[in-house]
Amino acid sequence: MNTPIRPDAVLVQAVIAGALSFAHLHDLAAAAGQDGWKAWAYPISVDLLLVAAWRRLRSDGPSRLAWCWFLIALVASLGANVATAGFLDLAHPPGWLRFGVAGWPALAFLGGTLLAHSPTPAPGDRTPEPEPVTATRDPKPAPQPEALPIAEPPAALPEVPPAPAVEAPAALVAHARQLADDHQARTGTPIDLDTLRARLGVPAPMADAIAAQLR
Repeated sequence: MNTPIRPDAVLVQAVIAGALSFAHLHDLAAAAGQDGWKAWAYPISVDLLLVAAWRRLRSDGPSRLAWCWFLIALVASLGANVATAGFLDLAHPPGWLRFGVAGWPALAFLGGTLLAHSPTPAPGDRTPEPEPVTATRDPKPAPQPEALPIAEPPAALPEVPPAPAVEAPAALVAHARQLADDHQARTGTPIDLDTLRARLGVPAPMADAIAAQLR
C-alpha cells in the first residue's frame, strides 16, 4: 500500500534556505571575478565543507578540528548572504573580497582533507570501561564466631557481723562503694574486707560497718 506524500515544513524550509544561500554564494563568486562553472562550484564547496564538519561532529563527537572547519564554512556562508544584501558594491568588489574568494579553494581542500583523513580512535584503542562488580555467593559458609563463656555472677561479699557500736559516715560509705565498684570492674570479683580496709585506711570495726552497709 502506497503511503501518501505529505509535505514536511522543516524540509521545505531547509530547501528554500539552501537554495538562497547557494545563490548568494554564486553571486558573490561571480562578482569577485569567478565566471562560468567556477562561480557554481563555490557554493557547492562551502556547503560540502559545512556538511562534512557537521557529520564529523555527529559521528566522532566534539573535537577542535571539526568545530574549527564548521565555523569557517559557516562564516563563509553567512558572509556571502550578508555581502549580497547591499553592504558591498558587487559591481566594484574590494580587493580583500577577491583575495578571499580566490584563496577559498585551497582552504576548503585543506579542511576537507583533514576532516576525511585525520585519525579517529579505533574501538580497540578506547579505554575499556570497568565491569560492574556483582556479588557472588561463597560456597563455603562463613565461620561462626565462637561463643563467649558466660561469666559467673560475682559472689556476694562475705557476711560480716555488723558492729552496732560503730557508725560509718555517709560520705565514707559512698567512697567505699566507688572503690568496691571499681575493684569489681577491674578484677571481676567483689572486693574483700581486707582490701577495702586497706584502701580506706580505717580500723577494722569501721571497715566492718562500711562492708555491712555496702551489701
